[in-house]
Amino acid sequence: MSHTAVMLLAGLALLIVLRLAVRDARRATRLFLSLWLIASIGNLLVGVLYAGYGWAEESVIGLLVFGVPAAIALGAARLGANRR
Repeated sequence: MSHTAVMLLAGLALLIVLRLAVRDARRATRLFLSLWLIASIGNLLVGVLYAGYGWAEESVIGLLVFGVPAAIALGAARLGANRR
């Protein structure tokens, strides 16, 4: 399994854990987005500084790694808000 796929699954796992652990969905979403942004930036820096990838190619992957779980989190928060 590729590192990108592992990171995407880790993001989804973090989202699930936070949504189950934190009662307030809005707070869980904000916490997830903050933590996931930090993790995604860390992953980007490791790719550039240690793995030898360039900033341009790593930034595209970084957007994917952050963006997909973030979009799912925001979509889930919006769906949860519409149910009330």
